[in-house]
Amino acid sequence: MEFHVPVIDISPYVAAGSDAERRAVARAIDAAASTVGFMQITGHAVPQWVLDDFATALDSFFDLDPATKLDYRNPPEVNRGYSPPKSESLSLSLGVESATRMNDFFEAFNIGIAADAYPGVELSPRDFAENLWPTQVPGFRAPVEAYFAHATRLARTLTTIFADALDLPPGYFNRFTDHSLDVLRMNNYALPPGTVDLDGELTGMGEHTDYGIVTVLWADQVPGLQVLGADTRWHDVQPADDALLVNLGDLMSRWTNERWLSTLHRVMPPITNGTIQRRRSAAYFHDGNTDAVIETLPSCVGEGSKYEPITIADHLHAKLAGSRALQPNTNASREAARVLAASGYPLSGSD
Repeated sequence: MEFHVPVIDISPYVAAGSDAERRAVARAIDAAASTVGFMQITGHAVPQWVLDDFATALDSFFDLDPATKLDYRNPPEVNRGYSPPKSESLSLSLGVESATRMNDFFEAFNIGIAADAYPGVELSPRDFAENLWPTQVPGFRAPVEAYFAHATRLARTLTTIFADALDLPPGYFNRFTDHSLDVLRMNNYALPPGTVDLDGELTGMGEHTDYGIVTVLWADQVPGLQVLGADTRWHDVQPADDALLVNLGDLMSRWTNERWLSTLHRVMPPITNGTIQRRRSAAYFHDGNTDAVIETLPSCVGEGSKYEPITIADHLHAKLAGSRALQPNTNASREAARVLAASGYPLSGSD
């Protein structure tokens, strides 16, 4: 079967669509989630000017000198601020050493929901830390917060669709997400001018699955993102015009007893004359309430659950200890098996 990431127009859920139109969208989401785990979402109602201003803000921060950016670095357990190149290894979130035996060659800046956004709820200051805003870039915060608000709206629209697609009561996921841990990770893939000495493959971001419920991804239309297909081969994926990429995280895969896929993906930045072509992306992770317990959904139990119940906090902490603190995750055996099954691992090539 040919690998294909479907384009799905969700405007019937964003605007006043008919019941029939919404059912068609839910069926399309279910089909994509069950076969690919990735989808291209149009009709999302994020204005182009918001995306343009957001991209400009990303450039303004990443264009700062390295020493200035390091002023915004936090300890690994605080998922906020700046991460310099080669400081993380996403494959360790699965308990698997990277095929390149080197840490991921990207830099990132993270913001997220702070505890004061949910008054009256007792939350961990580590998980819901205050954001760091770069004072050297006064035009950074407003466009980033504007995009964050739209991504939040879109993620919650998607969980509404998910409930319909999984034959659950309307609003089923609300009680798992009413004080959700949401993080926006802005990524930059580039190196200073010069020659790259390749030892095997240079990995922009190692093979991994996302951790939470659903991810909304804005990205340049530049090659680099690769998704592992059912054929155990890596396939190139670029955003369609006017589309945002959406993929499911491990929590949704657990919830659905693997009816829906949390798909392995990676970034292999394109290299021209020994220099990486610049590529930017921003992943909004909608991860749910940290105190919520995830267990197989009633409509997905079938002949039995593949997973034991787990709190969202315990699941996320094990994942982040892998990627940010470089401690292999010993609780991801099913995910690790998928990495090792990839064609040609540990030096798996692209199509």
